Order: sequence, then C-alpha cells, then structure tokens
Amino acid sequence: MSDIQTNKPAGPWTQSIRLAFYALYGLTLLAAASWLFSNIRQIPADSRAVVLHFGAEQRVAEPGLLLTWPKPIDEVVMVPAPDRVIEHHVTALLRSADAQHADARGDSSSDALAGSGYLLTGDTAVVQLDISVFYRVITPLDYVLQGEHVIPALDRLVQRAAIAVCASRDLDTILVARPEMVSSDLNVAQQRERLRADVQHDIEQNLQRLTQSGSSLGITLERVTVQSTLPTPTVTAFNAVLTASQQASQAIATANTDASLIRQKSTQLADQLRQTAQAQARENMAKAQSDTAMVNQLASRPNDPDLLARVYRERIAAILAQAASVITVSPKDDANLILQAAGQKEPSKP
Repeated sequence: MSDIQTNKPAGPWTQSIRLAFYALYGLTLLAAASWLFSNIRQIPADSRAVVLHFGAEQRVAEPGLLLTWPKPIDEVVMVPAPDRVIEHHVTALLRSADAQHADARGDSSSDALAGSGYLLTGDTAVVQLDISVFYRVITPLDYVLQGEHVIPALDRLVQRAAIAVCASRDLDTILVARPEMVSSDLNVAQQRERLRADVQHDIEQNLQRLTQSGSSLGITLERVTVQSTLPTPTVTAFNAVLTASQQASQAIATANTDASLIRQKSTQLADQLRQTAQAQARENMAKAQSDTAMVNQLASRPNDPDLLARVYRERIAAILAQAASVITVSPKDDANLILQAAGQKEPSKP
C-alpha cells in the first residue's frame, strides 16, 4: 500500500510550482549574466573611456573593446578623443528670452532686462558679442570629475574675458561704428582684428590658473570665434543716419550737377551777350566814325572858314524841314522873345 502511494503522480499545483521555480531560476541566471557582462562594450573611434573602480580612477581605455566589471564595481564614462574638436556656443552673452520678448513688445520699463546681453566698452558705449569656443579634452579624468560643471565654468571664463576685452577698448576698435575711420586710422582696424586673439588669450590664461589651483577642467582651447554687433535700437538709428548721409550725399551730388549745368549755361549766355555787345559796339563805333567823318575833315582844314558855313547851310534846311514851325531870332538883336507854354492862354495885348 505504501509503494502504491509513493509512485502516485504529482498534482497540477505541484507541477505549476515546479515550473515557476525553473522559470525564475532561468531568469535569475539571465539577469546575472546580463549584469556580469553589462560593462563589456565597444569604444568608438572618436571617444575614450574612463574606468572608475568604486569611484576612483582605474584606467583610461582607448578605442576598441572594453572589458570591465559591472556596476557598481566599475563605472565607465565616455569622453571625447583628444583629436576631436568640440564646439560650444556661449549663450550667456546673448540677450535673454525675456528681454527679447520685452523688445518685441516695445517695453523698456524693466531695469533688470535693460542690460541683458550688452557689454560696456571703454568709451561708455554698449556692444553685443556672439562668441563660440572650440576645445579638446586632454585630461579625461579631470573632465570626468568636473562633469556637468565644465560648460558653466567655461561660460564664466568666456564672460570674464569678453567683459575685460570690451572694457579695455572703445567702440570703434571693436566694430566699424564709423566707416570713415577705417581709411583715416589703420591702427584702429589692426586693434579690431586683435579682438578675437585677446579673448582667446584671456580664456587660456584663466584655464591655466584653474589647472595650477587644482581645479582643471581637463580641456584645452583650440580657437575662438567672435562676432560683434550693436544693439538693435542702435543699429536702427545707425542705419537711419547712414541712409540720411547717403541721401544728403546724393542731394549734394545732384545739386553740384545742376549747378555745373547752370554755370555752363550762364557762361554760354554771358559769352553770347559779350559777343553781341562787342559787335554792337563795333557797329556803333563805325557809325559814329562815319557820322563824324565830315566834322573831322572840317576840323582838319581850319584855313577854310567858309567851308563850315557852307556845310551848315546845306544841312540846316533838311533839319528845319522836319520841324512844325521855326522862329528865327537874329543873334545881334537884344530883344527878348516870349513863347507861350503848352496849355496856357495867350496873354492879352496892352
């Protein structure tokens, strides 16, 4: 009877529990294997891996297959390769979104937003700088230890360099605020070209100071790009002044052209009038000489007094013929002749 009970098949609940146990055991083995091989990975060609053993640096792995213990024993942090140049656009120097919205609304009442994105120059002007930095990771451990503080620290270094460089220059050496100065002062253009180099040099010096103080960011600066612009209201006013200057120059050129045409026409008219006057003068001179030829001939013959009287008698008749009435008085008579004026009554005779 006992043998029969021993060979009795297991019930469905027992089989279910057994299958569940086998499944859980298999999942546990898979999870253990997955955890054991979780840090086995392929490092890309443009990256390196820093292996931290219980939080301490163990080694720096180059590109290729990486075999390490799983977490939390070993932790793998991927960092860029030393020949990989990383670009970072410094947005801390730009005008904030709230300030841009206030500018769009035309609201200038907020003092907190008035200076956002503006830098003060040495001549108390304002300018905007758009800076991008390009850097490489040369010390992976320092880069990993700094972690999320690398970019904020780099932003502060760039801000400090931008403030120092702008404060040591006037507006004309930072950007072409007055185009006429470029041709008159070449030294100004050379100083403006040194703006980018001075910003980069200041950032590199601050990075060296951090390294010497034991707070290295693990990066080296490759190059810096700087774009300087004026604030939008200033640009609008500058464009208005430039447009007015161009219009004034155009009006002056047009006025000079019109003045040249008027001067040319006046010169031509003056020449014409002068030529006409000279011709009339020559004609009047010839006529006068013709009219006085007889008199000159008479004057040249003073020994013939009867000739002058004869010419007088020949011509006086033609002259007197044109008069309406002629009254003659003997020059030897001492009597006075009284003539009636126009519009007066004839005096009565005594």
